[in-house]
Amino acid sequence: MKNIRSNYTMLCDFYELTMANGYFVKGMKDKIAYFDVFFRTFPDQGGFVIAAGLEEVIKYIQNIHFTADDIEFLRSKKIFNEEFLKYLENFKFTGDIYAVPEGTVVFANEPMMIVRAPVIEAQFIETYVLTSLNYQSLIATKANRVVRASEGKVVSEFGARRAHGPESALLGARAAYIGGCDSSSNTLADRDFGVPSSGTMAHSWVEMFDDELSAFKAYCEIYPENTVLLVDTYNIEKSGIPNAIKAFNEVLVPKGYRPKGIRIDSGDIAYESKRARKMLDEAGFQDCKIVASNSLDEYLITDLILQNASVDFFGVGERLITSKSSPVLDGVYKLVAVEDEEGNITPKIKISENIGKITTPHYKKVYRLYDRETNKALADLITVYDEVIDDTKPLLIFDPIATWKQKTLTNFYARELLVPIFKGGELVYQLPTLEEIKDYAQKEVDTLWEEVKRFENPHRYYVDLSQKLWDIKNELLFAQKR
Repeated sequence: MKNIRSNYTMLCDFYELTMANGYFVKGMKDKIAYFDVFFRTFPDQGGFVIAAGLEEVIKYIQNIHFTADDIEFLRSKKIFNEEFLKYLENFKFTGDIYAVPEGTVVFANEPMMIVRAPVIEAQFIETYVLTSLNYQSLIATKANRVVRASEGKVVSEFGARRAHGPESALLGARAAYIGGCDSSSNTLADRDFGVPSSGTMAHSWVEMFDDELSAFKAYCEIYPENTVLLVDTYNIEKSGIPNAIKAFNEVLVPKGYRPKGIRIDSGDIAYESKRARKMLDEAGFQDCKIVASNSLDEYLITDLILQNASVDFFGVGERLITSKSSPVLDGVYKLVAVEDEEGNITPKIKISENIGKITTPHYKKVYRLYDRETNKALADLITVYDEVIDDTKPLLIFDPIATWKQKTLTNFYARELLVPIFKGGELVYQLPTLEEIKDYAQKEVDTLWEEVKRFENPHRYYVDLSQKLWDIKNELLFAQKR
C-alpha cells in the first residue's frame, strides 16, 4: 500500500479541479486572487482559539505535485481539457501566503491565513489548508481548556485509540502538546514530532498473570525506575492498592527505588483517589503520585479539583482527541479580492441573508492592540493592507456591527499578527521547534484577561474593522442592493 502521507495533492474537493479547469479554459489561470482563512464560531462556546496546523500546510505546499497516475485518473473522468491536464504536469505553488504563527491566539472572523496566488493555485489548496488548520487548531484549543482546568497538574493526551483515524491520532497529539499537554501516549508522535511519550500498563497485563500481586511485582522488577501500577482491574481498595504497596515493599524498596505512581481508570475518582492517597501515605509512600484517567475533560477535571480529589496527573483521551463536546471548528476559505495585471486590487464580498456569513472584503492586515502597562490584549483591528497603525497617538475603535460601541485607546502598542510564510512560492518562514510553539502558545494565552478565558460565558473579545475597511465593506454591501 502506498504511504498516503507522502503526497496529499489529490486530497482536494472535486470542485477545486472543475473550477481550475474552467479558469484555465477561460484564460484566467494567471489572474491573481486573494483568499482569507478564518472561522466563524468558537468551539465549546469559548472565548478564543489557538492556531495550529501551519507546519503541515507548509509541508503540503512544498510537496504539491501531480503524478502521472493522478493525471491519468483525471483524464479518465472525461471532463477535463487536455491542455489543462498538461498544465498540471508541472503544477506547483508560486504565490504568497501570510499566516499567524502556530500557537497564536485568534478570534472569530479575523484572517488567520491569507493566500495570494494565481487563482488556480489559490483555489486548489483550499481543502488541505482547511483540514489541517481546522483540526489542529480545534485540538490545541481543547487541550488548552483541559490544561487550564487542571490548575498546574500534569496532563497527558491518551486518545490515539479513539481518534478518527491514524492521522488524527498523530496530528492530534502534536496539537494537544501545543495546547499545553505535557506528553502523549502516542509513540509515533514522540518519534516524528518530539512529543514526550508516556504510558504504563493496561488491564490485560494484570489479567495475564495468575494474580494481581504477581503482575505488579513483575512490572516493578522490569521497570524499577519508572513504576506506575494500574490498580483498578479487580478492586481498588481491597486488592489494587494493598497489592501495589506489597509490590513496592517487596521489590522496589529493597533495591533502593521508589514507586512513581498508581493509576485509577474507573469508579468514583474523587473518592477512590482520596482513599488511595490515605493508604499510600500510611504505608510510607507519600511521594507516590496518583494518575487518573477514564473519559475526562475540562469539566470533569474542574469538578474533581473542586472535590479536592487526590490526583496529581490526568490522562485525557477521547474527549480531547475528538473534542467530543464541540467536534468542529468551522473554518472557511473565502475569496476577498482579485488583482489585475497592473497590480490594482479589487475587493470582493459574499453577501448572505445570514449576517454571520457576510465576508469582509479586500487584502488585509490584522493588528493586536495591547495595554502598555499590563501587556494584556485589548482588541484586534483588521485594516486594509496599506494601513499602518500609529500607536503613539490615540486610536478610536468601534464595533463593526453595533457601531455606536466605541472606545478610544491610549497608552497602547500594536503588533501585526500575520507574517510572511511563502513569497513567490518560496518558503521565507523559519519554522520554530514544537517546544518553541508550545511556549509561545502559553505566552499568548497569558496576554488574555481572565474574563476572556472563562469556560462559561466568556467575555467577548472585540475584533474591529478600521474606518477605511468598514467603509469599503459597506459600499460593496449597498452596491449589491442597488
